[in-house]
Amino acid sequence: MDKKEVILVDKEDNEIGIGEKLQVHQEGKLHRSFSIFVFNKGGQLLLQKRAKEKYHSGSLWANTCCSHPRPGKELKAEAKMRLKEEMDIECDLKKVFSFVYKAEVGDLIEHEFDHVFFGSFDGNPVPNEKEVEDWKWVDTEELKKDIRKNPQDYASWFKIILDKILEQKNKDG
Repeated sequence: MDKKEVILVDKEDNEIGIGEKLQVHQEGKLHRSFSIFVFNKGGQLLLQKRAKEKYHSGSLWANTCCSHPRPGKELKAEAKMRLKEEMDIECDLKKVFSFVYKAEVGDLIEHEFDHVFFGSFDGNPVPNEKEVEDWKWVDTEELKKDIRKNPQDYASWFKIILDKILEQKNKDG
């Protein structure tokens, strides 16, 4: 894994420093992240199955794309760039909310101030094989049922934020 840096933040998302990504996840320090949820015209959500080789949560299903903005870069631009890199999708992104969560992922800790974006796209992604093992469009009601039946198949953060996402999606229409 590369020595990627992430932005350390306080509970109000004010920058308080920079940390090396793996070390930050080992120590469970709060840092900035983003999660992208892309829906098609039929209301289906695009999921990705994380590549097996990822440093955590490999071969688990998760939202369309998620990552950490680089220090000194604009959040939405970073989200759009990462969506293009991982899924080869270009679409408008709308920030819908932010929240803080903490979850253990193996021997690492995800403690993130997560900025959630929605996008709309109809078509098939062309995933980067280094990042994504598989993908699928899913009906959200079926997804909720499958998560209850097979929680081990889904990334921890995805299970935490799914209800928040669906609640917001219902508000937005």
